[in-house]
Amino acid sequence: MASGDDKKIIAGVLAILLGALGIHKFYLGYTQAGIIMLVISIVAGAFTCGIGASVMGLVGLIEGIIYLTKTDAEFNATYVNGKKEWF
Repeated sequence: MASGDDKKIIAGVLAILLGALGIHKFYLGYTQAGIIMLVISIVAGAFTCGIGASVMGLVGLIEGIIYLTKTDAEFNATYVNGKKEWF
C-alpha cells in the first residue's frame, strides 16, 4: 500500500469515483464496511431501482471530499491509525 499523501489521495479518488461499491473502504482495510456498502449498492439498489446505490454513491462522495480536505497528519491519525470506518 502507499503511504502518507499517496494513500489519502488514492482513497479520496476511489471514494469519489467508485464510492457506491465501497472500494475505498477495502483499500483502507475496512473490509466489513466495504462489504456493507457493496451489498447495499447491489442488493438494495436492485430492489429500490437504484436508490440504494445512489445513497451509497453519495456517502462515497462525501467521504472522498472529507479524505481529500484533511491534512496528511489528520488523515493518518483518523483513518489509518484511528481506524475510523465511517465519515
